Amino acid sequence: MIRILAVLAALVCAVPAIAQPLPANLDKANAIVIDTTKGRIVIKLRNDLAPQHAERIKLLAREGYYNNVPFHRVIEGFMAQTGDGKNFNGTGGSKHPNLPAEFSNVPYKRGIVGMARTSDPNSANSQFFIMFAEGASLNGKYTVIGEVVSGMDVVDKIKRGEPVADPDKMVKVQVASDIK
Repeated sequence: MIRILAVLAALVCAVPAIAQPLPANLDKANAIVIDTTKGRIVIKLRNDLAPQHAERIKLLAREGYYNNVPFHRVIEGFMAQTGDGKNFNGTGGSKHPNLPAEFSNVPYKRGIVGMARTSDPNSANSQFFIMFAEGASLNGKYTVIGEVVSGMDVVDKIKRGEPVADPDKMVKVQVASDIK
């Protein structure tokens, strides 16, 4: 019964988001739309900075890998992490090989999206995080893959925890150009 209610709540939250227009001048081929249990988040992918990572995010979105995946690690004042469509707890990655680092000089600040990895700089695979605030300690050490262009208010509503009990989820993730 609780699972049914959770699914219904996710659907109710996602329906109003679908009607929302995408930001003007958005390159839809290089943006993902994340409909969450809290609302819609739109991320502009930085294929100019991290082309391999941007392509991976789009590939996984098109494969449905990110659908119904929880925000498993959400730290107040720092970031919200998601993208483990294998184990749903931050320990898994996709069937695709890990990616080599694509570091840049773009600073980690509120709304920046980065790729999660292990201590190996070349271990990013599927998981990513959205910054709540500045994170200068990450600068030049984690690949910046994008930035939130709409929905930071939604990111702010994501339930906190490490791990998160009864976490919010990415209900559906799509490449913006694929939305009909």
